Amino acid sequence: MKKLFIYLREYKKECVFAPLFKMLEASFELFVPLVVAAIIDTGIAHADKGYVIRMCLLLFLLALIGLTCAVTAQYFSAKAAVGFATKLRHALFSHLQGLSFSEVDTIGTSTMITRMTSDINLLQNGVNMALRLFLRSPFVVFGAMIMAFTIDFKAALSFVGAIILLSIVVFGIMYLNIPMMKSVQAKLDDVLLTARENLTGIRVIRAFCKEDEELARFRQKNEELTRMQKKSGSISGLTNPLTYVIINFAIIVLIWTGALQVQKGILTQGQVVALYNYMSQILVELIKLANLIVTINKALASANRISDVFDIHSSMEWQEKEMEAEEADTENAVVFDHVSLAYHADSEAAISDISFTAKKGEIIGIIGGTGSGKSSLVNLIPRYYDATQGKILIDGKNVKNYTKKELQKQVAMVLQKAVLFQGSIAENLKWGKRDATEAEMQEAAEIAQAADVVRVKGGLNGQISQAGKNLSGGQRQRLTIARAIIKHAPILILDDSASALDMATDANLRKAIRQMPDHPTVFIVSQRTNAIMDADQILVLDDGRLVGRGKHDELLKTCEIYREIFESQYKKGVE
Repeated sequence: MKKLFIYLREYKKECVFAPLFKMLEASFELFVPLVVAAIIDTGIAHADKGYVIRMCLLLFLLALIGLTCAVTAQYFSAKAAVGFATKLRHALFSHLQGLSFSEVDTIGTSTMITRMTSDINLLQNGVNMALRLFLRSPFVVFGAMIMAFTIDFKAALSFVGAIILLSIVVFGIMYLNIPMMKSVQAKLDDVLLTARENLTGIRVIRAFCKEDEELARFRQKNEELTRMQKKSGSISGLTNPLTYVIINFAIIVLIWTGALQVQKGILTQGQVVALYNYMSQILVELIKLANLIVTINKALASANRISDVFDIHSSMEWQEKEMEAEEADTENAVVFDHVSLAYHADSEAAISDISFTAKKGEIIGIIGGTGSGKSSLVNLIPRYYDATQGKILIDGKNVKNYTKKELQKQVAMVLQKAVLFQGSIAENLKWGKRDATEAEMQEAAEIAQAADVVRVKGGLNGQISQAGKNLSGGQRQRLTIARAIIKHAPILILDDSASALDMATDANLRKAIRQMPDHPTVFIVSQRTNAIMDADQILVLDDGRLVGRGKHDELLKTCEIYREIFESQYKKGVE
């Protein structure tokens, strides 16, 4: 929690002025019962209308000053809370962006979204309420008690007992409620995850008629959240009735004691009314304080959850300054030297002891069954994950010796899932090269066989909906390939990114890539042998191991797994 307060540093002035003006408001509020007592004992008792009018004007003035102080305090507290939340949200987003894929996989998308939205909003509300009420409420409670003692010591003793009992109730409920708030937020994560999965996969759900099952699953998660919230709310809900009982009992004692004092002539009627007003002020402020504590409990639970995310650091360390290669490699683009990868320390290796060399300008085909480690292998080249054993060299330099920016310049990658963002086609293509010209974008679209997509959508300014939902699968893939090509990186990786293309379009794409003037080293991951038959080198993976390497004709003779894949797609199909 403490580490989050650094985002309030720029709002020191607001953090001082907000409670200060609230306490000024409370100070003027404490004088109101004394003015009311004076009106009763002097103005009404002596039928002095002028005095009553003057005192009523004084009450109006106190109210006006209090309102001014309250609005000013609200302005400063809102400015501090919103500014704090904005800076925290930016910092959290930046922190999440800096995590490696391993940590992102561990945290989970739904958890990250909850931290960025619900948790930060609760924390913002907690800061706002704390600045306004955390000092004001105790100040009014103890101020009213002190003012009561100035009126009558004996009658004011009921205030002490009431405050002690109220403190026990409020802090006891807080002690029980804090752990439940954490559980509520955890259940909220589950509900968000379920809702996100359903919205993302709504087409699949409808295709398989799973609406009823998913509704039942969501209902179950929602009921668990509701049950936990009810349990938490039932405890926090005890605050108001218990405090009202204690306060009203104290008021009964006060009025009974005050009546006896009036009868004896020790107190005036106005003083009893003033004491009653002070007791009412204590009641109101303690109710506010109880609600504030509930809000702060939620905020603290959210703050701890946000702090937990900040405590997660990337397992991948990047060089701040680029290191020179021990020996420049002018011939080889990528070298894998006995490379293995396990996604977690206690998990089985995704790839094991893989070694190969890709020369500059070569096209490398990678094929294998589902789960054989094809994507895991190419993800190591741009360093989305770090190899657990062995080393990977690009231009003779270990990928761990590159700065992030320099390595990103070396590699352009098209992932298995075609991801496009809401906006124009040009805005999506410029992700590859920010200052790309219209001619460069058109050229990249031509190479990626996406020129017809651009034309159908009305040119480069044609609009794409979120995640490219207004495009077919093949159109999305071609635009993502164009986005990578426009980068003109020395290494181009196509991770099964042409699976939705027909064979003719796929063949034209590969031909155009081979004819690119800068001749990048291309890695093509595919399930189809026709996509890699003309590759300079084909890598065959099985269960994370390299079981074959060579050209198409060689592998048909020497690699049984490759031959089985080829025959399943061609020879048996022809028969």
